[in-house]
Amino acid sequence: MKTQPGLEPGAGLRYIGTTPKEMCEPMQSGPAPDHAPNHAPAQDRTAESAVDQPRKRSRLFAMTEASVQPVPAGQEGQLFRRFWRDFLRKRAGLMLLTMLVSALEGSTLGLLSWMLEPLFDEVFASRSGEALIWVGLGILALFVFRALTSILGRWLMAIVNQNNAAEMQVALLRHLLTLDGDFYQKNPPGSLIERVQGDTIAAQATTQLVIAGIGRDLVALIGLFVVALMIDLHWTLVALVGTPLLLLPALALQRYIRRKTGQMRAESSMRATRLDEIFHGIQQVKLNRMEAYQSSRFGVIVDRIRRAEIKSVLGRATMPALVDVVTGIGFFAVLLLGGSEVVAGERTTGEFMAFFTAMALTFQPIRRLSELAGQRQIALASLDRIYALFDTRPRAQRPAVSTARPDHLPPEIRFDNVSFAYDETPVLQDLSFVAPAGKVTALVGASGAGKSTIFHLLTALAVPQSGRILIGGAETDAMSLADQRRLFAAVSQEAALFDESLRENLILGRDTITPAQLEHALEDANVAEFLARLPQGIDASAGPRGSALSGGQRQRVAIARALLADAPVLLLDEATSALDAASEQAVTAALARAQAGRTTLVIAHRLATVREADNILVMDQGRLAEEGTHEALLAKGGIYARLYALQFRD
Repeated sequence: MKTQPGLEPGAGLRYIGTTPKEMCEPMQSGPAPDHAPNHAPAQDRTAESAVDQPRKRSRLFAMTEASVQPVPAGQEGQLFRRFWRDFLRKRAGLMLLTMLVSALEGSTLGLLSWMLEPLFDEVFASRSGEALIWVGLGILALFVFRALTSILGRWLMAIVNQNNAAEMQVALLRHLLTLDGDFYQKNPPGSLIERVQGDTIAAQATTQLVIAGIGRDLVALIGLFVVALMIDLHWTLVALVGTPLLLLPALALQRYIRRKTGQMRAESSMRATRLDEIFHGIQQVKLNRMEAYQSSRFGVIVDRIRRAEIKSVLGRATMPALVDVVTGIGFFAVLLLGGSEVVAGERTTGEFMAFFTAMALTFQPIRRLSELAGQRQIALASLDRIYALFDTRPRAQRPAVSTARPDHLPPEIRFDNVSFAYDETPVLQDLSFVAPAGKVTALVGASGAGKSTIFHLLTALAVPQSGRILIGGAETDAMSLADQRRLFAAVSQEAALFDESLRENLILGRDTITPAQLEHALEDANVAEFLARLPQGIDASAGPRGSALSGGQRQRVAIARALLADAPVLLLDEATSALDAASEQAVTAALARAQAGRTTLVIAHRLATVREADNILVMDQGRLAEEGTHEALLAKGGIYARLYALQFRD
């Protein structure tokens, strides 16, 4: 299986403006670098547009093509062994009990066919009423026993399957959260949702193979054939005369089912991706009158799923049908041979009926076992896709425990010849600068200059190709991601909220925040002003992605998060861009108070907001072009002065 490179693992970043889960739970990475589509701040998207659009158009097709390739024969056993080692082995005892119960259920078929011989030969032939009652009670008890074992077996199997699926989903999500932003650019959310949900459920067909296939149906078949062999060896061999006819069709059907199943799983991922993008972009869909266009695109995907599913069902249904034909040939041969012997008086009616019943009862076990061949292919396709994700690794590794920490707080931040590229597109080139401890450093420049990439490198959402980043004298490579990200609280220009209460979006699962701290942050960020107008106040739902709030309200909630975060470094990415004049004035004052005693880095397009910064870094095409105070840069008459003149020429 292919292993995809990624960025770094990590844990626990209080990154205000992404998602609550990313801020309060351990994780490995977060949003993609600033030049990444759909994750990038607006000012840094220019450089990537030319190279990313072709990849966006082709990535789903490439994913589908990769997903429909059959699992190599040598890897089938490897997949099942990994699944056993990672998830099933810990439930071996429960699986063994389930298999035992299923085996008891399966054994009843052989006993039933065996009991028919005395029923015909000793009861009906002798017309014994007493024997009839005892044989009848025995058959009734057999059916009651079969019913009880059937209920118990299915209940135990549901426990095994649901526990496995739940554990696999949690483990897969935990692993996906360790992967880098580049991975999430190449794998859309809908595709990953389908793998976490759909593939993990489909993979449970493996336990069906073991428990239902071996435990119930195989035992039933063995019992029935034992009864048949006890009655007559020759009849049994005649009944199996058509079995060789199944071999080649069975092999061909398995390959066909595997191919169609893989295609269907890949198309299901594309369907989930399309729905995710439609619903998240519903305003743009409506504003641009794209309803018919999006419905048509979705219809094409659904139609491909429909055709693949129909073909897969046809393939799975063909195998039991072939079994029926072969079994019918065997029955016909036995009827001719055995019936003639009964007519000639060489065999009793009871023997023939017991044998014929045993052969008839093999129908359902054989049919179910033949259907398991199709389920096996479904499980293989899903396990292959799941373990392809598990085998994806971050591009770089960090120590679990930091070997270096900042020597003082708030820390000085230093970039030393740092370079970063997205694929083949350079974003930062030999960048060096120092952000003094406890001071405000502003980053300005044109869109695509790499300003937001600096934030992503600081918070380990991206990894530099070369150079060093030092925080308080400690190299970031020597720090665990949890320790590195704990140093930062950030407010981005895109404040994304979860569809949870405002309280949850603010507290982020941290039980150390006191009511007084929460109230103070709400007042400082000017959140209290609109909370009073909400019927449920702070317990009101933010709506999907914060859609129940205005842009300015979402931004103020994000700022309140930053105020609640006890971090020595504050990162502000156009933090007041969505606020009206009155709110901006109030929030600016709150941010000024938050900056006290902290090292602050500010990204700004509106130069009026950074005039009071202690130092201003002017970025141009990934390089540091100018540096100085507002007055010094104006006097220099360079890039900053020209940008300032463009904004204030009136």
